Amino acid sequence: MKLADFDYALPSQLIAQHPAKERGASRLLHLDGASGALRDLAFADLPDLVDARDALVLNNTRVIKARLFGRKSTGGRIELFVERILGECDALALTQSGHPLKAGHRLSVGDGVAVEVLGREDDLVRVRFAEPVAQVLERCGSVPLPPYITHPPGPEDTERYQTVFAERPGAVAAPTAGLHFDQDMLKKIQSRGATIAKLTLHVGAGTFQPVRTRIIEEHRMHSERYFIPKSTRQMISGKRVLAVGTTTLRALESNAGSAETDLFIYPGFRFRVVDRLLTNFHLPKSSLLMLVAAFAGLENIRRAYAHAIEERYRFFSYGDAMLIERAP
Repeated sequence: MKLADFDYALPSQLIAQHPAKERGASRLLHLDGASGALRDLAFADLPDLVDARDALVLNNTRVIKARLFGRKSTGGRIELFVERILGECDALALTQSGHPLKAGHRLSVGDGVAVEVLGREDDLVRVRFAEPVAQVLERCGSVPLPPYITHPPGPEDTERYQTVFAERPGAVAAPTAGLHFDQDMLKKIQSRGATIAKLTLHVGAGTFQPVRTRIIEEHRMHSERYFIPKSTRQMISGKRVLAVGTTTLRALESNAGSAETDLFIYPGFRFRVVDRLLTNFHLPKSSLLMLVAAFAGLENIRRAYAHAIEERYRFFSYGDAMLIERAP
């Protein structure tokens, strides 16, 4: 398949720059992958679409304040985006600076914390902090908003770019389908008899990386850590599985208890676990758009996105939601 098959034109004013006034106040586009039928709903309608047959699976990863600013020893400005914490003081990071960083370079970030560059690992640099990484990020880091959100992070983002069920720190991007839920919504879903289960997939910075290969089968996904508790596997057994977000779906379809996944899902993939998917609207030419096209059918997704644009749905991380019933 070609990359151009997953392109579409999106008016920039439909990219949501701020979350809805309240969690759960978003719109919901319901797509039946079998018939292709579309329904315009409110996210508040979601409890009416679930019952005792359903197991709703949430990703309980917690977004860390992964972005740090500072200077090199030469005085040049540096941005350090911590992609993964490896140990108490070691991390892998993306960097933005005038010249590539090499082993031995020394940096100062945040409120003067010393950082040493240990070497490069593909597109990332391995760095060692003079203090525990988690403490430095919490004290000096900023919320790692996606590149298409143009305002600097503020107090609103600290709260709203985090799910209400976030528990396990480690993500550098939010599992955005989960941002729509508040505790009241979760209680309503449980009152309908649906099961709520959790897993953890720490979303990496690669989630924002576009697919750059013209033939999509040649693309290689970034690797992300995940953990599925045994209790979650037991809770979803025999149920109609509703994955909240593409991160949850990738973990479930990767089919291991605790591991790393670089699973790339595109049309032709055979789904074995997930029956229903709650997700946001995704960027053109992105691996996430390819995933939903595999789940719903490419033509169904093309029609759904054209409809969403015509009806002025809000797109991407702070945007509206879709509930997709898997295509046969």
